[in-house]
Amino acid sequence: MTKRVAIIGAGPSGLAQMRAFQSAAAKGAEIPEIVCFEKQANWGGLWNYSWRTGLDKYGEPVHGSMYRYLWSNGPKEGLEFADYSFEEHFGKQIASYPPRAVLFDYIQGRVEKAGIRDWIRFETAVRNVSENDGKFTVNVTDLPNDRDYSEEFDHVVVCSGHFSTPNVPHFDGFETYQGRVLHAHDFRDAMEFTGKDILIIGTSYSAEDIGSQLWKYGAKSITVSHRTAPMGYAWPDNWQEVPLLQRMEGKTAHFKDGTTKDVDAVILCTGYKHHFPFMDNAIRLRTPNVLASDDLYKGVAYIKNPNVFYIGMQDQWFTFNMFDAQAWWARDVMMNRIEIPNTTAMQADIDDRQTREAAGSDDYDAIWYQGDYVKELIAETDYPSFDLEGACQAFKAWKGHKKTNIMTFRDNGYKSVITGTMAPKHHTPWKDALDDSLDVYLEN
Repeated sequence: MTKRVAIIGAGPSGLAQMRAFQSAAAKGAEIPEIVCFEKQANWGGLWNYSWRTGLDKYGEPVHGSMYRYLWSNGPKEGLEFADYSFEEHFGKQIASYPPRAVLFDYIQGRVEKAGIRDWIRFETAVRNVSENDGKFTVNVTDLPNDRDYSEEFDHVVVCSGHFSTPNVPHFDGFETYQGRVLHAHDFRDAMEFTGKDILIIGTSYSAEDIGSQLWKYGAKSITVSHRTAPMGYAWPDNWQEVPLLQRMEGKTAHFKDGTTKDVDAVILCTGYKHHFPFMDNAIRLRTPNVLASDDLYKGVAYIKNPNVFYIGMQDQWFTFNMFDAQAWWARDVMMNRIEIPNTTAMQADIDDRQTREAAGSDDYDAIWYQGDYVKELIAETDYPSFDLEGACQAFKAWKGHKKTNIMTFRDNGYKSVITGTMAPKHHTPWKDALDDSLDVYLEN
């Protein structure tokens, strides 16, 4: 096969795309030449932790938003690879909420087994992707050698994620605030805020989890400011939820209901932008963070040029195995196993997905909506089928456990939808597990 495929990013989505092609090759298929461009020095995307914030050693914007002591905030049973179980990797079943180091090891294990590392050009930043006469020119910088070059490809798969470019709102008084203001993207270590009064803006999962980290590692108080509604969990005594911040005066935060709070730092958990400045206008995805992304047929193929694919661009309940389902589907389009319909049919598919998403009334509808989406893609490829209903039920139980006690939900366990094995109880309750290293976590 003379085709060439450029993959942008070697995080979970990019690794899924490479694993999809490697799987086809292992079954005897002739596959395209694969080149993956990765800005960081190692694979893993956000799961590849770096202490750096702002700019890296080459002056490039730091991609990672990962922080120390992060544990999965959803059950691993909802993200398990269908072709590579946790039991296969670790030689035993493990508890349902692994810390970052454990999940990184798991992600890495599958691609090490697949032997795809030689397809990746590390420390290479993509500068521009343009299309002309059906071919794509990818301009990149070899960062260690400060060398620019370009190559031509038949397909481009964008796997750079959408949790790296922060959405940073402004509030009056930030200019003269006498504490620290940072976005969740630059948060690295909760112990920095031990004994301090912290204000969090936002009610996203990062607000919930960073606040929980601060509580776990000894912050004096956590105040969470919401635009529309509080998260509403039964928070600890030193935690309060308040209406939206109006302004800062000195170290005093003034909220919409007239209350005030003196705080030592403000952490903006205000989300991220889908941001692909390296893609030419004609092939650049523009979408909000939703389950049915704009302009993506089957949630994957860019309707304006279906030789371009975007993996993992949805708001996410499912993650790793959804990326797999998308990657296997994109692979089969590129290998001419699946035919792309005309533009009218693609737009009808997008419209239908967005209509069905809008008809959902709560998070449970969203979970099953996305579970059905993953099932739909799997049915069109040779990706191993697995118990999607069981995964949705694990997410449902997870939601219930959070409502029962937001600080103990990680102490629960669920059944693997791949092996059917029940997860053991972790040896230490999450709130007391201050060492999140791989070795300590895997102790019996």
